[in-house]
Amino acid sequence: MFSSSILLQILACALYNNWWPLLSALMYVVVPMPCLFFGGGSTQFLISRDGGGWIDAAKFLTGASAVGSIAIPIILRHADLIQTGAMFIEFVSFFIFVCTVLCFHRASLDDEW
Repeated sequence: MFSSSILLQILACALYNNWWPLLSALMYVVVPMPCLFFGGGSTQFLISRDGGGWIDAAKFLTGASAVGSIAIPIILRHADLIQTGAMFIEFVSFFIFVCTVLCFHRASLDDEW
């Protein structure tokens, strides 16, 4: 699923002969970083109510990078740097990426693995 999301990112760029949409792929690298650095590689802290400085910072950075993944194509379209079709392909790519993260989160919660 992640590979198809990246493929859609590249197609959004290649079909419209404009490489600005690849800027939002940078956020795909930034989204899992708070989990790796502050959550110990687990997504368990995202649904916990436990607080603390580092856990709250990780939740904030995860949310901010996820919103940035949606905002970048909208801003690029508003600035007329990309076309509407490329923006919608970016949204589909983000939706597939979110589904991938949710599947990974669900699989990591199961102790039977």
